[in-house]
Amino acid sequence: MNAPDTPRTIRIHPDDNVAVVVNDGGLPAGTALPGGPTLVQTVPQGHKVALADLPAGTVVRRYNVVIGHTAVDIPAGGWVNEQRLVMPEARSLQGLPAPQPPADLPPLEGHSFQGYRNADGSVGTRNLLAVTTTVQCVAGVLEFAVERIKKDLLPHYPNVDGVVGLTHSYGCGVAIDAPDAIIPIRTVRNLASNPNFGGEVMVLSLGCEKLQPERLLPPGSIPISDQRQGPDVVVLQDEKHVGFMSMIDSILTQAKTHLERLNRRQRTTCPVSELVVGVQCGGSDAFSGVTANPAVGFATDLLVRAGATVMFSENTEVRDAVDQLTRRAATQAVADAIVRELGWYDAYLARGQADRSANTTPGNKKGGLSNIAEKAMGSIVKSGNGPIHGVIGPGEKVNRKGLIFAATPASDFICGTLQLAAGMTLHVFTTGRGTPYGLAECPVIKVATRNDLARRWHDLMDINAGRIASGEATIDELGWELFHRMLAVASGEKTWAEKWGLHNDLVLFNPAPIT
Repeated sequence: MNAPDTPRTIRIHPDDNVAVVVNDGGLPAGTALPGGPTLVQTVPQGHKVALADLPAGTVVRRYNVVIGHTAVDIPAGGWVNEQRLVMPEARSLQGLPAPQPPADLPPLEGHSFQGYRNADGSVGTRNLLAVTTTVQCVAGVLEFAVERIKKDLLPHYPNVDGVVGLTHSYGCGVAIDAPDAIIPIRTVRNLASNPNFGGEVMVLSLGCEKLQPERLLPPGSIPISDQRQGPDVVVLQDEKHVGFMSMIDSILTQAKTHLERLNRRQRTTCPVSELVVGVQCGGSDAFSGVTANPAVGFATDLLVRAGATVMFSENTEVRDAVDQLTRRAATQAVADAIVRELGWYDAYLARGQADRSANTTPGNKKGGLSNIAEKAMGSIVKSGNGPIHGVIGPGEKVNRKGLIFAATPASDFICGTLQLAAGMTLHVFTTGRGTPYGLAECPVIKVATRNDLARRWHDLMDINAGRIASGEATIDELGWELFHRMLAVASGEKTWAEKWGLHNDLVLFNPAPIT
């Protein structure tokens, strides 16, 4: 391990002409870098320093990938940041590499977790009562009912982990028959069938909304624990409801039946192959692609080797690595699906007069990420090194095991919602700037990219990957640590977000018109 005051930088590839400053607080001008130049100006932590003179127009490489061209002359030891770089054009979706997938990784055996097996064969990591909704109008009523269920009913059902209301901003005032309206509709539908809800489907409807219960959940659309009947529906506008408390009593009466069934469920030993894991990053910094995301990628490979399903997402944050994706596709059909989804998203952004450059945030840039091209190279490593076995569109349910590209926007909340709809039962979320992000519907393991963040947010971050940058641990060691933590959390161990009860609202992706 290096002494705290030793100047430290990370150069990803020998051909890179920049390196990232590791030291907390950055390094001041005049610092001589071991084996490198002397800094000609102060460079903040996570930001790039030129390792050689870079005249204006010079290609800048990180990860041995072009992340831009210098807009001005930058001397060796100079600070390379977003103001001094010109972002490269997006890679064309034409002429991409044909699939040359790596060989399937060797099987990993001997690992299991304690999960809840459902009637349809899926396995949950939590035992939750969920009440879905057909329209935003009922959200306030459901919030009130959920608090009553927590207070008055849950204490009598100790094997039930909690109750969640699947509220959203859809259901009425929308062009429900527009071509893209299928995305939010199938998202709400598939959310209700998440394995963590055990097939116990309750629906709260207003009555006059466009998205009627029978359209949201037609017969056979989702697995239900009691095959003799469809989902239980409470319609607030029913004439039988006289007064607000009549509505609440109806919800609580139905909830009891579902809680009784959920309470009878027990955790059983399940193979790792039954896990459905979503990986995501938010509040990223320059360390994301150096510490946390590579460790997640290593754990991704372990999960896939064990037969599990792992989803990586975030269209704009993989767009600049599209050539890597098509090359890793297991088949030409998978490569074509990747191009189709990213092409659709390019067109979606263009309709809004935006492009992928709108992705990077002030926090990303403060953390050393100069543009989306650089951010994408660090994001893609969460997917590990194996072949990509499948692709699903936004709101679709995952239908096979292995490594899956779930094509979603990069918004933390929308991506998380879509991964839940796809069937995610465990979430891994990396962050460099820090975010209290969490989900009520499944556990979220938070991975810090830096020691300083892990120290300051010690009761919000579950794993500190900053130890990779400081030399205290290797990527492989952190990957195995994360793998074992995932199995523990899947078996019931609580994450920090769960301990504090932190969770974000579900946010639907709705590219269809609002009427």
